[in-house]
Amino acid sequence: MRVGLQVALSDASVDVAQPLSQRQLSVSMSAIRETLPAGIADEFSRTAPLNLCLILDHSGSMSGRSIDTIRQAAQRLVDRLSLGDRISIIGFDHKAKVLVPHQIVDNPASLKLQINQLKASGGTAIDEGLRLGVEEMAKGKQGTISQAFLLTDGENEHGDNDRCLKLAKLATGYNLTINTLGLGDAWNQDVLESIADAGGGAMSYIQNPEEAVAEFSRLLNRVQSIGLTNAHLLLSLAPGVRLAELKPVSQVAPDTIELTVLQEGSQSIVRLGDLMVEVPRIILANLYLNQMAAGSQAIAQAQIRYDDPATNAEGLLSEKIPVYADYLSDFQPNPNPDVQQQILALGKYRQTKIAETKLQQGDMAGAATMMQTAAKTALQMGDEGAATVLQQNATRLQSGEELSEGDRKKTRMVSKTTLQAE
Repeated sequence: MRVGLQVALSDASVDVAQPLSQRQLSVSMSAIRETLPAGIADEFSRTAPLNLCLILDHSGSMSGRSIDTIRQAAQRLVDRLSLGDRISIIGFDHKAKVLVPHQIVDNPASLKLQINQLKASGGTAIDEGLRLGVEEMAKGKQGTISQAFLLTDGENEHGDNDRCLKLAKLATGYNLTINTLGLGDAWNQDVLESIADAGGGAMSYIQNPEEAVAEFSRLLNRVQSIGLTNAHLLLSLAPGVRLAELKPVSQVAPDTIELTVLQEGSQSIVRLGDLMVEVPRIILANLYLNQMAAGSQAIAQAQIRYDDPATNAEGLLSEKIPVYADYLSDFQPNPNPDVQQQILALGKYRQTKIAETKLQQGDMAGAATMMQTAAKTALQMGDEGAATVLQQNATRLQSGEELSEGDRKKTRMVSKTTLQAE
């Protein structure tokens, strides 16, 4: 496996007369299988085994159809794992227990019998489940692609949300990824989003129990397409070029996330996490460019540092890709249409966040206006599913209606990604 890396500016043309210009730098990367000559072992294009940990809420509110479908969804996942994959299963209510300790998958029938023992009772302590999940998953992290599916239907009433965030960040330090799944309408989208974002994973919404099998399967498809892990963007900027101070780097695909930048000397470093095969992870960096001489100017250089678990290789480096801007005296705007789409995706996310904040503050009129703006942005980028959800919610707010918990959760989901994109 190797990294495919591409860069593009929102507009590579810059007005030479302007003392300061702003541009968005798009960095797109994915894992690529090596094409090897016939007769040579395909060691460098194989994918590492999956190290999967299921962290499942079985509190009292999960009784009935919810716990039945989660058992079914988990058993279907076991059926789809390959011999040699690893699995561990944690159950939690107001305390947590290791139901299946970390092990290699060699007896799926036995695993499914153990999943069948899940019974609904008690309260909810997400952090305790997450703690045990990280511990079990860490036992099998060497040479694997380590992923946790954390599912809950409720608030962390017996736990500490700050501890959840710390555990998610701890997991990424061990190259473990945390994905979250919210079932029904009583879970806290702020908590599950923060865990998924900090844990380098995705957040999913299972509105009805009947959707659990399909949503688990969709998420498994995503993690089974991962080829490389622990990817970091190494961005070097030329003199006279700087990152914006506020929200300088964001991910816009496959999900929208605000990212943290670390400075090491002259390099800006951003942790990205896992890279899927042929499915790009796209980052936008907000740059300010000082005035420079006319002509083509190298303004930045991008490189990816990553691990290849299939070969147990760590700290590998991709090729360095230079970024050029054309400083023109006869400047005419020449926007890159692909990057413009990515900017719209980020705009949709940020506009929806503002709308949610206004709603929390009781400003229904302001929330409706901003949600309508986000709907127009979604429509502009061709995301009709998001546009419909956002416009319907804006209309409800304008008529004085309260948004249901389901409406709020759909709003959060469509702000972060494109509906039915996978």
